[in-house]
Amino acid sequence: MNQPDDPASLTDLLDRLKARTEGQDHVSVGDILSAVGERSFGPLVLIAGVITLAPLIGDIPGVPTLLGLMVMLTLGQLVFQRHTVWIPAKLSRRTVTRENLVKGLDWMVKPARFLDSWTQQRLTWLVTGPGQYVMAGICMTVAAAMPVMEVIPFSANGAGLALTAFGLAIVARDGLLALLAVLATGGTAWFVLTNIPW
Repeated sequence: MNQPDDPASLTDLLDRLKARTEGQDHVSVGDILSAVGERSFGPLVLIAGVITLAPLIGDIPGVPTLLGLMVMLTLGQLVFQRHTVWIPAKLSRRTVTRENLVKGLDWMVKPARFLDSWTQQRLTWLVTGPGQYVMAGICMTVAAAMPVMEVIPFSANGAGLALTAFGLAIVARDGLLALLAVLATGGTAWFVLTNIPW
């Protein structure tokens, strides 16, 4: 799931996205995929979570659904043991303004530094081997629910938090963080189920 040139931390991932999209007015999903790496399943989940959490981006109608679709496609390919990530051209061309992207990434800098100082390799069996497929299944469930979360205020932020934690757990090989991500997923599911207008 990780590759040798993957970002080593959340801070590294944010810096890479800003550097590799410099000079563009709009940034597409394809640009993000290229910046992160087309073989980097973990960082792609991480960046989907970060963008969903980020102000000015994650609150745009349709963005959580778009990112949820990207996560499902990405992790579905992991489950079927593809070695590179493929996404449809129509999805790849969807864009956000780089100004909003950078503002959202800048907002994440302090939380990213805090998270990076806390993560370490532990309980690695939860995020490698068979464990990574369990985590992929949970992430896909979160992603599949993201369209519903768009109509329930603040619930997409819970999904973004869960995906960020899962992605960072994969990148840092931190199984304890993966367990916390499972708890965040459970809390988000409870919030969504109790707030759906039946």
